[in-house]
Amino acid sequence: MIRAIALASTLLTGVVLGGSAPAQQSSMGLGKHDSNAPIEVSANSFQADINARTGTYVGNVIVKQGDFRLRADKVRVNVVQGKPDRIFANGNVFFDAPSGNAQGDDGVYEVGSRLITLTGHVVLTRAKNVMRGSKLTVNLATGVAQLGAGGPTGGRVQSLFTPAASQNR
Repeated sequence: MIRAIALASTLLTGVVLGGSAPAQQSSMGLGKHDSNAPIEVSANSFQADINARTGTYVGNVIVKQGDFRLRADKVRVNVVQGKPDRIFANGNVFFDAPSGNAQGDDGVYEVGSRLITLTGHVVLTRAKNVMRGSKLTVNLATGVAQLGAGGPTGGRVQSLFTPAASQNR
């Protein structure tokens, strides 16, 4: 269950920032991540609902695996036939990795279709490069990410790219 969250973290932070079209598509770089590394989860509380087949971590939830980290106010895991089906991260969702980070208001990982969606005030950061939008969709099967806009960003994807300083001065 938490491995899926860590994988979502890995992929979201690997977005190659480029272009500023209203719907940006880019190739995903997995980078080096040990998905077999131990996973540490901490939260203020945990509640399991056996009838609803959900487990919910609440309050300053932190999920760590290797160099990757997910923070959120709440993380809920829906289980179908003993396996995670959907993982919901709500409130101040923040993915952090050595290559950069992604944040948004809410996130969903659909395990079966391998689809990650981050919504709200979405911000992708890699070094000094920043992209903003309102909906990031990542298809893990195809490796394609799409950043769209509407609402909080005025209907447009926004990008800021900072060229590397020239070494020949």
